[in-house]
Amino acid sequence: MIKIYGMSTCPDCTYVEEQVRGNSNYEIVDIGAHVRNLKEFLRLRDSSPAFAAVRRAGTVGIPCFVLDDGTVTLRATEAGLTPRPKDTDGAACSLDGSGC
Repeated sequence: MIKIYGMSTCPDCTYVEEQVRGNSNYEIVDIGAHVRNLKEFLRLRDSSPAFAAVRRAGTVGIPCFVLDDGTVTLRATEAGLTPRPKDTDGAACSLDGSGC
């Protein structure tokens, strides 16, 4: 099962979630739904090399995918999904509006 960390208020996350809804091969973990989920994600984000660039940039790093073999990636395609197109309605999570 592929675990997907995200938030219901993130347009990139909801785009991915729509693709996996009802698919038992994926588990969605909304890090905004409970502090336990946030702590689980932060532990992963603070320790995984996959987040090195994200940490340097000061961004969150969602959606995040933990593949069946434990590999951590920020690329939807590596989880068999399609990322949200960058020019989609200007929605962004970053404070500067550049992305999520």
